Amino acid sequence: MKKLVIEREAVKNNITVVKDRAGSACIYAVLTGDGFGAGITELAQLLREEGVGRFAVSEPAEAAALRKAGLVEEELLMLRPTTDREELEQLIDLNVVCTIGSADTGMALNGVAEARSTVAEAHIQIDTGMGFGGFLAAEPDKILSAYRNLPNVAISGVYTQIHATKRDGRDAAPQLEEFQQVVEAIRAAGFETGVVHAAGSYALMHYEFARLDAVRAGSALMGRCRRSRGDGLLKVGYGEVGIEETRWLPRGHTVGNEQLVTLRHPTRVAVLPVGYQNGFGVGRARDAGLWATLRRWRSAKKQTVRINGQKARIIGRIGAIETIVDVTELKCAAGDAAVFDIDPLYARGFTREYR
Repeated sequence: MKKLVIEREAVKNNITVVKDRAGSACIYAVLTGDGFGAGITELAQLLREEGVGRFAVSEPAEAAALRKAGLVEEELLMLRPTTDREELEQLIDLNVVCTIGSADTGMALNGVAEARSTVAEAHIQIDTGMGFGGFLAAEPDKILSAYRNLPNVAISGVYTQIHATKRDGRDAAPQLEEFQQVVEAIRAAGFETGVVHAAGSYALMHYEFARLDAVRAGSALMGRCRRSRGDGLLKVGYGEVGIEETRWLPRGHTVGNEQLVTLRHPTRVAVLPVGYQNGFGVGRARDAGLWATLRRWRSAKKQTVRINGQKARIIGRIGAIETIVDVTELKCAAGDAAVFDIDPLYARGFTREYR
């Protein structure tokens, strides 16, 4: 059986780190992608036990799963604006804070709320450069119209998503300044902004100036955001499978399919029933350029698993459904457990287990 293990203590450690970085800002735990692969309800319940009471989702089904799991009093924020009437009806029924990112999404939400003789709660989304959605920061009149012309919407927050790659904040600071100008324009027009937030996981971990009224932590909770040495986070999630078989292969035998590796010595190999179709060896693209390519190449050359507490080197490339490792110097047999790092977000075909 293939197991995806989620370590409770590692998650708790990361929550502590996030709280420390957030300071006085409140925390929205982002649970998109089935809780980044950790299981949305299981992760949310663990986070609630650790004092987190606000959550962010991107689908009505995610909100429904959380409410069904007993998170009925907690605030849920829908990060994706929508004009779909059915989705908006679901979100209102589930008491979810919606997102308004344009005149169209604002009118759609107001229309559904008016038809139901209720008032929907929403945050305003501002686009400071990512382009996925939100009012343009350079169009304050359209933003203010949402406050003036949506009587069935109670606006309780305003946010943006900072996109940045430089750890010193040079590319993040202008975006935050642009966002703050929008916030000041809203206040100057006599409206309450509610909760103001801009920092996702990367900005939370790197830029103190981006931690406003609230922060949104997602990949940081799994220790799988873009990292800095000594940041205190722990990677969450590892795979566990039993060895399919062991066998000796002679010197000169080839291993692999897309790129063959010729064995230089007689080698005892173990076959593991896991491959890239299961998400093994699949990672998130973080950087571009020659040096990033070189780092990934070096990392691939050093890929290992652990069998009976010992490192075993992967031979050649990870296959689609199977992977071969060198166990010449190891004591192991078919059925013994092989343990390896895997990003839960990409894990497929595993039974998830919290430990």
